[in-house]
Amino acid sequence: MSIKIDDLAREVMRGLEEYADVSTMTVKKAVRKSANAVRKDIQENAPKRTGDYAKSWSTKKVRESSHTLELVVHSKNKYQLTHLLEFGHALRNGGRTKAYQHIAPAEEKGIETLEREIERGMRNG
Repeated sequence: MSIKIDDLAREVMRGLEEYADVSTMTVKKAVRKSANAVRKDIQENAPKRTGDYAKSWSTKKVRESSHTLELVVHSKNKYQLTHLLEFGHALRNGGRTKAYQHIAPAEEKGIETLEREIERGMRNG
């Protein structure tokens, strides 16, 4: 295949745009997968008295454009408990409750999942 020198810039730009599209799709897919993994991990490791707190976790799309995707993992209706359970809290009559670390470990695993999925997608894409 031969390209005229006048068409070289256009062909290079076309290749770069194609690469940008593929990388954007790869990153968005990795963000969705890691957010769902974090939600699932929190649900599995959350303290379970009645199970309502664990079931309250979901992912929500904050913003999406042609090049970005921003998701948040949150507790829909039990958000008041997240800090208290994660770090423990003072009791009314003195003492403290036990801390149930379930959010921070899920976040760390989610970051690892995101990095791994992006690398895998870029190698295979």
